[in-house]
Order: sequence, then C-alpha cells, then structure tokens
Amino acid sequence: MAPVLEVTDLSKVYGDVTAVDHVSLSVEEGALFGLLGPNGSGKTTMIKILTGQIRPTGGSATVLGLNVEREGLRVRERVGIIPEQESPPSFLSAMEYLEFVGAVRKIPDIPERAERWFDLLEFGDKKHVLCKDLSRGTRQKLMFAQAFIHEPVLALIDEPLINFDPIMQDVVKDYLADYVRSGRTIFLSTHILEVAEELCSSFAILHRGRLLHSGPIADLAEKGLHLPEFFLSLVRKG
Repeated sequence: MAPVLEVTDLSKVYGDVTAVDHVSLSVEEGALFGLLGPNGSGKTTMIKILTGQIRPTGGSATVLGLNVEREGLRVRERVGIIPEQESPPSFLSAMEYLEFVGAVRKIPDIPERAERWFDLLEFGDKKHVLCKDLSRGTRQKLMFAQAFIHEPVLALIDEPLINFDPIMQDVVKDYLADYVRSGRTIFLSTHILEVAEELCSSFAILHRGRLLHSGPIADLAEKGLHLPEFFLSLVRKG
C-alpha cells in the first residue's frame, strides 16, 4: 500500500536560512504521525509545503498521491488543515465561516454538520459572534471544526491543542484517537512532547531543518525510553 504522504530529499531555503534540509519521510494510512521539534525547527514550513502553500527549493512531496507543487489546490481540496495561527475571517460570524467553508467544499448538509461541531467543542453560544470578537480558544475551536467538517481522509494540523484548556484538550484528543481508529490519517506538528507520546503511533524529529529520527513510538517503549528524554538527547547533540 502506498503511503498517504511521502517526502523525498525535501528542502526549503530562504536566503541564508535553510528551513528544511533534505528531509525524507513517509506516513502510512491510519497513522497518527507526529512531526516534532523545537520552535523554529521547520515544522510549520513542512506543513505549508505539504499543503501546496509554498514551493520547496528542492526535492519532492506527494500527499494522497498528488504532487504538492503541481497539484496543491487538489491537495487542499481533499485534506483538512489547521494552520499554526488561527485566522478565520474577522468580518464573518462563526456560523457564517463554516457556511462559507461548506460552500467552497460543496458540502450539502453544512448546517447539520456545523451544529455537531458547535456541540462537540461547546461553543454553540458563539455561533453568531463575529470572528474578530472571539477569544483565541474559541477561534481555535472554529479552525478545528473547519478542518474536519468535510471528514477528510487526511488532516494536517499545526499545534492543534495550543489554545485549549485541559478539558477541551481531552475532548480533542479523544476525537483524534477515534478519527485514526476509523482508518483515516493525521499528520500533527507539535513541540508538546507529552501530547505526542500519548497520541502518536509514529513520529519524526526535526531540528534546525534536519531530520534527526523517524520511527514508531512503540520502538521507544521497547527500549525503556520516554519520548521527552529521547527527544532532548537527540536535539542537544544536534
């Protein structure tokens, strides 16, 4: 079975800065894959490349069999995306934004789907509030809903829990676990190692744009290691 996401010798250079440095990795269907690294390690750049938002300097990447450079629009049509910074349009209400997403994605039953998300993430009282007036946590809920409302086979999500309180983090973690159990796939970028160790089936570590490690979480348990200590030992050497 072909990977749902595959990166080969991928690089991205901005002037004198190499944000992604000849990275190769693959993600299998049904995985909850964690891309881990300190701030500035290249994680967000990777997600932007994989969703066709920016072009790589070298190498190649495919998502759901689509070349991200040539077919970036088709990639974005098929996947769910949560960007690093929550940014719903300020002039729309929460409900209007989900209706807009539904229109763009041609989702026929968007009101019913939207209501399910308002219930799950407990922000139905904010559905008619303009996005500019929502708290950061509520904007994060809205961005989470828009990424999954069309039930994509693959979601690429950047720091999805960063603005959630502990109760909402628990709700979202349960949803993500159920999502991959249904056979779908998540590519999750984070620097919160405890979350990655709890949720992810496999992971990769980026540092200064370079890939330091890639493999199953279970391999660490077999060696009696926890992800935070393994991560720190590699990053400090790198």
